[in-house]
Amino acid sequence: MGTALMRWLLLILGLIFLGLQYKLWVGEGSLAEVWHLKGAVAEQGAENEELRERNRALDAEVQDLKQGLEAVEERARSELGMIRDGETFYQVIESDRKETDD
Repeated sequence: MGTALMRWLLLILGLIFLGLQYKLWVGEGSLAEVWHLKGAVAEQGAENEELRERNRALDAEVQDLKQGLEAVEERARSELGMIRDGETFYQVIESDRKETDD
C-alpha cells in the first residue's frame, strides 16, 4: 500500500512539475514572450531616440527661422532656387563622359 501511494504521489507531483514547466516555456508570461517583449522594447527605444534626434533638429530649425531672416534666405536659395536682386544665376550642366569619349 505504501509503494502504490508513493507512485501516485510521484505521478501527481510530476504532472504538476510538467504543468509549471509548460507555463514557464509556453503561453502568456513565458520566457519566450519575455524575450520577445525585451526585443520589442529595445527596438522601440532605438526608434524613440531617432525621433528625439529628429525633433531636436526640427526644433533648432524652427528656432533659427524664428530668429532671423538669414535662415529663411538660405532655405529660399537652396530649396526654391531664388536669387537676390542684381545677382546672376549660372547653371552648369555636366555632360555624360560616355558621350564625349566616343
